[in-house]
Amino acid sequence: MKQVIARITKNEHVAARYYKMRIESRYLARDIKPGQFVQVKCSDMIYPLLRRPLGCHRILKDGIEMLYEVVGKGTEILSKRKKGEFLDIIGPLGNGFNITRNPKPETRNPILVAGGIGVAPLAALAEKLAYSVERIADRKRKKIYVLIGGKTKNHITCENDFKKIGCKVYVSTEDGTKGRKGFVTDLLKTYLSAIRYPLSATIYACGPTEMLKAVAQIAKAKQVPCQVLLEEHMACGIGACLGCPVKVKAKYVVRNTNYEYKMVCKDGPVFDAEEIIW
Repeated sequence: MKQVIARITKNEHVAARYYKMRIESRYLARDIKPGQFVQVKCSDMIYPLLRRPLGCHRILKDGIEMLYEVVGKGTEILSKRKKGEFLDIIGPLGNGFNITRNPKPETRNPILVAGGIGVAPLAALAEKLAYSVERIADRKRKKIYVLIGGKTKNHITCENDFKKIGCKVYVSTEDGTKGRKGFVTDLLKTYLSAIRYPLSATIYACGPTEMLKAVAQIAKAKQVPCQVLLEEHMACGIGACLGCPVKVKAKYVVRNTNYEYKMVCKDGPVFDAEEIIW
């Protein structure tokens, strides 16, 4: 982790309130891993005081790409930054997804589940998984499935990006304007019920907390390994302010207490789904 001043090479509107920004930084391109994030100073002025945490959407040769949603003043300011300007960034931060270069049987068929802007960090993960899949002998059996959910068709993004990687992509919207009508968790239930060997899969999910809770319950019922990337408000990004706690199962029972708290920014943002007390 270190502070870098990176040049913006692209910052464009892609869908609804979503924007994609590319920045140049060979250091971040080399060191960041899927699931990790950076803390971005949105403005050169004092306001807004706090940095904004943005996940790594794609890892490029000379930098990274970030997909973000305009939800407040900070991201609104960020959306107006121009190509050629410079950003003050701290990263990489947190712990990313736990994947191996040569997948074990339980990671044979990765299932990526995204809700809304939760699709952002899963593109980098899909590219990393695809890179691993290309290096194993049994290529035809190794598939990467991506399930994307959103409120409407305007909230669905990155579908074509995943297809270019070689993923099989399925979409659901709450109002039925694109793909299957319903929640992305409905897609997950349908898929896991249809495959012959659910234990040959593993799930990686990112999205709203209630969605992740539902995904964790489905994964547990099917005995499928599951990792979740939590979305949380973060101030410092290094665990110092204690502003992003998550309740997890304790390794040791102390004074009849079987739970403890971890910081999403420092100990996560990726956790084993069974570790979290939902």
